[in-house]
Amino acid sequence: MGFLSKVLLFLISFSTILFLFPQKVLAVCPVCTVAVGTGLGFSRYLGIDDTVSGLWVGGLIMSLSLWTINFLNKRGIKFIGRKPIIVIAYYLLVIIPLYWTNFLGHPMNKIYGVDKLVIGTFFGSIGFVIGAIWYEQLKKANGGKAYFPFQKSLMPVIPLIILSVVFYLVYR
Repeated sequence: MGFLSKVLLFLISFSTILFLFPQKVLAVCPVCTVAVGTGLGFSRYLGIDDTVSGLWVGGLIMSLSLWTINFLNKRGIKFIGRKPIIVIAYYLLVIIPLYWTNFLGHPMNKIYGVDKLVIGTFFGSIGFVIGAIWYEQLKKANGGKAYFPFQKSLMPVIPLIILSVVFYLVYR
């Protein structure tokens, strides 16, 4: 399967997932989380490099972290250091099992001594957060309203898609 076929399959699958779950969207919503998880699953299934898969792992971790923080905020559950504790907890819940199962750390799966999945996770986390911040800025500039349906779900995922193409082209 060629690169364009893989990208087309991914985009069709991603679009399908977005439209299967129409609902009121939260700050970082379940639709985003499903979309990021789907992207990760398909990239691994299609045999795409671990840097690209890592982008989606990072996006998923940040999506779950932000979603959990918003969930707790809505329920009035607050405690000192909850934001960093939640984010760190999600990273540990993902990274530790990958390390214990020797999925991380293979000598042939490193760039400059750092595991490809870790590099991807780092950039994916940053990309997802930038997309979420970008959405909030655009919404504020538009009088508190989204410019188009599902913008809240799509904006954090756009940087992941762009970074996926860039990392694929760089590390193929």
